[in-house]
Amino acid sequence: MSSDNALDDEDTFKILISTDIHLGYLEKDAIRGNDSFNTLNEILECAKKNQVDLILLGGDLFHENKPSRRCLHSCITMLRKYCMGDSPVTFNILSDQAVNFNTTQFPWVNYQDENLNISIPVFSIHGNHDDPTGAEGLCALDLLSASGLVNHFGHSHSVERIEISPILLQKGSTKLALYGLGSIPDERLYRMFVNNQVTMLRPKEDLDDWFNLFAIHQNRSKHGPTNYIPEQFLDDFIDLVVWGHEHECLIAPTRNEQQLFYVTQPGSSVATSLSPGEAAKKHIGLLRVKGRKMNLQKIPLKTVRQFFIQDVVLADYEDLFTPDTPQVTKKVENLCYAKVSEMLEEAERERLGCPLTPEKPLIRLRVDYSGGFETFNVSRFSQKFVDRVANPKDIIHFLRKREQKEDIKEEFNVDYRKLVKPGAVEGLRVEDLVKQYFEAAEQKVQLSLLTEQGMGKAIQEFVDKDEKDAIQELISYQLEKTQRHLQSRAVTTEQDIDAEIQKFRDSKKNTTEEENDIKEAINRARAHRLERGDPDLSDEPDDVTLDSDEGPGTLPAPTRGRGRGGRGRGGRGRGRGAAAPEAKPAGRGRSQRSAPASQSRSIMQVFQASSQRSHLGGSTSSAADEVIIDDSDEEIPVRKATRPPPRASLSSSSFARHSSQSQSQSQTSRGVAFDDSDEEDNPFKGNSSRSRR
Repeated sequence: MSSDNALDDEDTFKILISTDIHLGYLEKDAIRGNDSFNTLNEILECAKKNQVDLILLGGDLFHENKPSRRCLHSCITMLRKYCMGDSPVTFNILSDQAVNFNTTQFPWVNYQDENLNISIPVFSIHGNHDDPTGAEGLCALDLLSASGLVNHFGHSHSVERIEISPILLQKGSTKLALYGLGSIPDERLYRMFVNNQVTMLRPKEDLDDWFNLFAIHQNRSKHGPTNYIPEQFLDDFIDLVVWGHEHECLIAPTRNEQQLFYVTQPGSSVATSLSPGEAAKKHIGLLRVKGRKMNLQKIPLKTVRQFFIQDVVLADYEDLFTPDTPQVTKKVENLCYAKVSEMLEEAERERLGCPLTPEKPLIRLRVDYSGGFETFNVSRFSQKFVDRVANPKDIIHFLRKREQKEDIKEEFNVDYRKLVKPGAVEGLRVEDLVKQYFEAAEQKVQLSLLTEQGMGKAIQEFVDKDEKDAIQELISYQLEKTQRHLQSRAVTTEQDIDAEIQKFRDSKKNTTEEENDIKEAINRARAHRLERGDPDLSDEPDDVTLDSDEGPGTLPAPTRGRGRGGRGRGGRGRGRGAAAPEAKPAGRGRSQRSAPASQSRSIMQVFQASSQRSHLGGSTSSAADEVIIDDSDEEIPVRKATRPPPRASLSSSSFARHSSQSQSQSQTSRGVAFDDSDEEDNPFKGNSSRSRR
């Protein structure tokens, strides 16, 4: 290495990028229980081997919102093993750390703590699986942050306006602005972007010298009108977006031609669902940033369990059998056996020479039996592969395409039991199922007081967070509010009451008022639980797994595989609900007394007599691209700071506000140069043709 390259290394950030590790997934499974732990160990070992400056995690470090003691113990052990040491940290933080790390009583980066010896600092945002909950707005990452092992950033405490302040890092002449935004319900964040309620701060000095890196954990693909975040919503001054939450590995940076930034989607490091997106090879990224140039080297993970998925359409095998063929079910079973055997042979060939890869692969065969075919006994079929696959209980997945009914003249003759198949709910959350139910239900059983979104989120809190009073408190709170509204309008007749209730209900749909109502109801439920003296469930070990294979007594986690489940979407407070239990003790008492009586009286009785006031309205494995860069720092030794530097180095007044979706002032023409070549020479040779503008 020449002296020029040695000097280049002093200005080059080396960042290991990973998202959606889902530590603790299926930890009680006899075969797959250690998969997530082995992969995290490999990721941290890779970071230490490559002597990176820092590790950036894009959310969902943990699979469960309340990780088990074994899961936390293993995580802390590995972080201590690989991230602590005497190696110097060669970059400085220039921003106000009290703003960057606002979820801990130690608001400074861990490697500058005089009581800790950190060699590889870890920076992480939270995902939807390990998001903050409770009145204090704490999550599992905050436990690691308080222990000094992880720097948790990107936590927004407000549900009305988001202001993202970057962590300003400098190594030599390279300046890196690290932005982060932890998981927020997609519908809410979508609306906040549209209403210009998301602001990204930028340093006022040397504006065009900063490389802007943004970590986000949201839906990237469109799952509904507002249930995702379009890339066009993000600010155009960003250079690289690290997108978490989506599990398909698309780590090669892609350029957004409208906003002119690059997006990398590392995907998950463990398969949490047997879907096609999880079948892509798993990678992590080694990002190098020097000045305004970057290079991303993808590194394949060797400890990830192999996953093969294949689709079989029985109607395509007319030369072998038809629905009228004698013993057609046996022939279909033989075909499926041959397909599974082929995938097992392919897995065996790929595993040769890679001892770290688990022996038993994941196999999924999706069989479309449309056209009059019948299913066979899946349990009996799985017994043939029980010692060869990691998922013997769900190798075969039968599905049938919905047939188009052209001559449906009477809509009342539709059999919803035939339209709603078990496979149709795959990939949906609890609130989605609630919405689907009321969309398909008859008009007479529609909700009259509650909204589908409110009921869905209350059920989600009950399922994911075990908040038993969430549904009852939501009903009681909405009933009280509707009563007060009708009394203020002085309506008396039954027809006017029904019309006013419908109008009042529709006016709150998809508004901030609706979210505040849900939040208040959830806070009431938590306060009610504490008043009864029930223990705080967040302090208890999580002994119940949400895996559907555990037995009939467990609940399947909605879409945990894709990382969308368990969002707890409405009233979590996110750090703002602490004052609720203290502010409304009387209100909780009234709602508690009125709830039981409200279930047996009509709406008219509420306004006919003061003693009779209640009605609910209705029921409610390729090699890594090697890039050799000398990272030796022998010529210029750098010492780690023993104390946090003065936090006034760059105050909030040193930032320029940049609101999303707004017309910003024209800046000097600039851009980030990205080199994706496989050559082994200097990766930072970007030319003007690769410039963003």
